[in-house]
Formats: sequence, C-alpha cells, structure tokens
Amino acid sequence: FGFGNTGSDSNLSNLISNAGVVATDASGVGTARNGLGACEYGDDKGIFGYGYGGGATAVTNLVSNAGVVATDVTGVGTARYDMTACSYGGDKGIFGFGYAPSTNRSMTNLVSNVGVVATDTTGVGTARFSLGACEYGGDKAIFGFGQVSTYSSLTNLVSNAGVVASDTTGVGTARQIKGGACGYGYDKGIFGYGYSAGGRVSMTNLVSNAGVVATDTTGVGTARDQSGATQYGGDKGIFGYGDTGSAVSMTNLVSNAGVVATDTTGVGTARKGLAACSFN
Repeated sequence: FGFGNTGSDSNLSNLISNAGVVATDASGVGTARNGLGACEYGDDKGIFGYGYGGGATAVTNLVSNAGVVATDVTGVGTARYDMTACSYGGDKGIFGFGYAPSTNRSMTNLVSNVGVVATDTTGVGTARFSLGACEYGGDKAIFGFGQVSTYSSLTNLVSNAGVVASDTTGVGTARQIKGGACGYGYDKGIFGYGYSAGGRVSMTNLVSNAGVVATDTTGVGTARDQSGATQYGGDKGIFGYGDTGSAVSMTNLVSNAGVVATDTTGVGTARKGLAACSFN
C-alpha cells in the first residue's frame, strides 16, 4: 500500500507479506499525493503513478522486487487524479481514466515490462473518474464503476495487448470505487466497497475469468470508500485503509475463492485515497 491522505497528502508505504500481514509504515519516498493508481509490471515489480499533490500530476514511482519505492520519475501523459491502474499481458500495466482540471478523462497510458510509461492513448469508453481496475483471465484486465456526472457501474475490458474495449452495460450498484479492486484465484477479480447514492457501502462484485461482472455480494467488513486493493500470496487479495467519514487503516483479506473476511485491525497510519500493487 502506498501514498494517500492522512489529513494531508502522504508518501508512506506499507508492505504486505505473502501471508497477508501488513507491516508498519515505511518512510515515504516521492511526491506526497492521493488519488493515484498502481499496478505490477515486469512479473515482479510495481509502479505508482499520477495523483493529486497540490495539483494534478503525472509523476511515477517504481517499486523494486524487494518492495523499495524509488524517487519520482518525470511524468508522461496528461496529469490527472482519481484514476486507476492494473496489469495486463502477464508483465505490463495500464493507467486509465481519471480527472484532469475540469474534465473527466477516458485516456490510458501503457506501462512496458521495464516500467516505462507511454504517452496518452486516445480514450475508449465513457470518460469518468474514481473507478477501479483489476486483472482477469490470466493476462487481461477490466476497468469498472466510477463517476461520470452520476455514479456508474459501466465496465471496459482490456485485451492482452492493452486495447481498451467500448462500454459494457454495468452490473451491480453504481458507485465510486476509487481504486478498490484486485485479482484473486490467479485468473479472477473483485471490485469492492465504494460510495453510492445511498452512501458508503461494503458490497463486492466478483469478476469471472471471462471478464463477466457478477451482481452485488452482501458486504463484509466496515463500509468505506477510497481504499486500496492488491493481490498477495499469488492467489489471494486484500482491501485496505479508506474513508468511513474519517481515514482508517483496517484491512479485509480475500480468499482464493473470492470470499472477503471480516475487518483486521489496522496497521500503519490511517489514510484514504491511496493505491496498492503486488511485487515479487
């Protein structure tokens, strides 16, 4: 888990073991910010990118296969925030959508297997922000939910070549996810938590290995939004931190069958608007 807002923007990080245990805070590296995205690349490394830190930015920070976060890399592409990211193609990544000053975006930026971010690719699908993204099917990805002018449950599939498809009619409660999605079970995914027209929720929506989003699963754990999520242990997932009205540090583990566990007492500084990715 990395970055986020504690009451002010942060660059703290917290490593997650292959048993799903979250470590105490690691000293921050890079521009403190929130509303960013993160994904894996190169099989065993990660990248944090974009976000809001006194203004929209496109800076990125690479994560080594030992979980060490590097200093800022000059941003490529349109500076924006409240976007999201996920891996695709086995060893590459994609940042997509978001909000740049006064404008919803549907653009994407591909990440190579050596962590190089490409310039903007013209957007496909409805421009929106505060959505989530995760892998499915072993080498593909999906963007889902978010806010247009109202809450949305739209999804956009991503091929194993990083090509984003047009909108798929949404399934499940329309809401802002804001980063809360991850893979599980090697080839499936899960969207979780968020903020709907009725307020904060703890519901989840599973994604099959064919990229089909299921209807709502009754929530487990404290309703919140602005959490981060990532895989751990090869085939499991974890949701962590977020906003319940104030920033929290609780986590919820996801089994390799997509079952979300009850709250685990938080470790590390409570914050919201953070991002997460796996490494090693």
